[in-house]
Amino acid sequence: MEEGIVSFSDWQNLDLRVGKIVEITDVEGADKLYQLTVDIGDKLGKRTIVAGLKPHYEQEELKDRLCVVFTNLEPKKLKGIESQGMLLAAVSEDESQVNLLQPDKEIELGSRIR
Repeated sequence: MEEGIVSFSDWQNLDLRVGKIVEITDVEGADKLYQLTVDIGDKLGKRTIVAGLKPHYEQEELKDRLCVVFTNLEPKKLKGIESQGMLLAAVSEDESQVNLLQPDKEIELGSRIR
């Protein structure tokens, strides 16, 4: 397979869902990180996600915002906090702009992205 090309079966392994950011706190000792609580609906519940959004968003901008969550990403500890997923964002080449991806209309939390 050509380098950089992802097979359809690999794509199917990603579990991307609609979530809602319900809580945001600063991560102590981290200039770029927020600790987020993201509600992914009744089936998947709430997850803690650590994200480097502080330079790009104020906490008030994130509260109650819909987002796209990579739910089956292996958990990783950041600053001692287990991050249980990743929020998807569009990022400029120089990383000066970061825009969270989100549905363009209201939709049930936990809805699958495909």
